[in-house]
Amino acid sequence: MNFIEVIGRVILSFGVLLLMTRIMGKKQVSQLTYFNYITGITIGAVAASITIDTSIDKTDGFVSIVCWSLLTILVSYINLKSPKARVLLDGQPTIVIKHGEILEKTLDRLRLNMDDLSMLLREKNIFSTQEVDYAVLEPDGQLSVLKKVDQQSVTKRDLKVAAVKPLYVPTEIIVDSKVVTRNLEELDLSQNWLEKQLHQAGVSLQDVFYGEIQSDGTLYIDKRQDH
Repeated sequence: MNFIEVIGRVILSFGVLLLMTRIMGKKQVSQLTYFNYITGITIGAVAASITIDTSIDKTDGFVSIVCWSLLTILVSYINLKSPKARVLLDGQPTIVIKHGEILEKTLDRLRLNMDDLSMLLREKNIFSTQEVDYAVLEPDGQLSVLKKVDQQSVTKRDLKVAAVKPLYVPTEIIVDSKVVTRNLEELDLSQNWLEKQLHQAGVSLQDVFYGEIQSDGTLYIDKRQDH
């Protein structure tokens, strides 16, 4: 009976966590600030306790998860409306390299050493601090870098080359021989257009494993059986 109860708790915990995660939104994962980190660990710990410790009342545990999630949503709303609260709870960007000079006191205050800074720079494919004009440590721990002018990549504008605006954003429209109707509609393309493209390529829908509309409007096809 205890075994069955544990399975039931796991299923219920999984369902509640999935629901609350969807409600809290993508920021909880994509922008992991100190506050998001703490709330994420706490909610996970509560869910784990409910699952393993059968002495904890299920209702109390699930109420705890819901309350933590609602408080997280409330704080996110306050951050959205109040810049002062946003700085207090999430922190603010901090300049660690300015005009090519490393700000040692700022690094000490952030408890970062040169190994940490070098690692963050390498993640941006920068292997020398001499390439950097400005570097900013974001509240989520990511490093934003502005290279020196002579280190920046040359753009078409610099070369005075005419830039052609793409017709489409490359988007999948066939996956595993099934048409992704939603993407086709968002691109304002019809089923007839797709069938015509497949006919011109000499393939049927069943032969296509993956199909993607390219930026110039052409259709890229990867057949199910490549030779």
